[in-house]
Amino acid sequence: MLKAETLKFVEEELSNISMPEMKGKEGRFQYTITDVKITELNLTHANLQFIPEVGLLFDVQNSSITLTFHRRILYWFFYDTGNINASAEGVNINTVLNLIRDDGGRLKINNITCDARIAKMKAKFSGTLGRVYDFLASFLTTGMRFLLNQQICPALNHAALVHVNSMLDTIPVRTEVDQYIGIDYSLIDDPVVTSRSLDMHFRGMFFDLSDQNNTLVNYAVDPVIREYDRMVYLALSEFFFDSGLFSYYSAGIFQMHIVNEKMPKDMEMLLRTTYFGTIMMLNPALVDAPLSLQLAVNSPPKTSIKTSGATVVMTAIVKVMVLPPGQPPVQLSSMTMETKFNAKVSMKGKRLAVHADLLALYPPVCVFKPVLCVCLWWFLFCGGFN
Repeated sequence: MLKAETLKFVEEELSNISMPEMKGKEGRFQYTITDVKITELNLTHANLQFIPEVGLLFDVQNSSITLTFHRRILYWFFYDTGNINASAEGVNINTVLNLIRDDGGRLKINNITCDARIAKMKAKFSGTLGRVYDFLASFLTTGMRFLLNQQICPALNHAALVHVNSMLDTIPVRTEVDQYIGIDYSLIDDPVVTSRSLDMHFRGMFFDLSDQNNTLVNYAVDPVIREYDRMVYLALSEFFFDSGLFSYYSAGIFQMHIVNEKMPKDMEMLLRTTYFGTIMMLNPALVDAPLSLQLAVNSPPKTSIKTSGATVVMTAIVKVMVLPPGQPPVQLSSMTMETKFNAKVSMKGKRLAVHADLLALYPPVCVFKPVLCVCLWWFLFCGGFN
């Protein structure tokens, strides 16, 4: 696909080559060549490959170019004009692109090395004196081949260093994910070209939109890709997930107050049954007062990635409150819970999907307070992590 896109780009740039007017004199003949236009490119033998520590090589061999131009020829007192159809054969273009990271973390073309050669050129005259001028064909095509050779590489150089780099300047490397966090996917290093791959190291860091300088330090081990049988590989380190969880934590997302219409009836019944004795001891008049849950993660969650999958460890404070009408809330219970769950990461189309395994939740306090475990599960997967 990359070769096809590169070929399309080269064909478009070569089609727009502007050739200068060419004048000359051969004995009694004087000629002027204008309006040179490339009508067809046949770059059939094209190849794209990686050159270690250099860059990308785009090589075109034994191809052809068809073009037309207008002639004006004066021989003694005879004056003739007309179009000339010409073809360049044995077109060889060898181009090497050196890729770097610019100061903003964007991909850029740093340098381009180009070598273009045309083996031979043929021209066919039209008009009443066409055959008479056939002997001029070799002379004219020699000059035309020289000019065309000199135009190909400058056209590709300008296209790569100006047009392509200008386009790359418009590509953002930081963007908003939602109303709370953004992501920075700028390049950290220059791309590394090996004999089999083009490796690009992106930052992959999330940040809190309200405090973009408050970011997590990256202590994670960089992922290593060992396979090469597929076209594109995406490797994510623990830092990618940790920075996202840290950013949401910093933005205050991992907290919830479940009260009134947000409180499911079955959960309220479970809470009221569990804490009935505590309520009666505090004040029997509070039996019919509404209950509420206050849940908040009290430290940034931590991710661990192994060959079996990813595990997220987090702690949360759960408070059970009773809300007497017209009076301050009364706390019935408060508990810090530590839990972990497994997550499997996969690609669904263009989206990165995370599947959390609820059966992997093991809050130690569940043995003693199962109602709080139910509340925490509901908070994480129906509220805070939804």
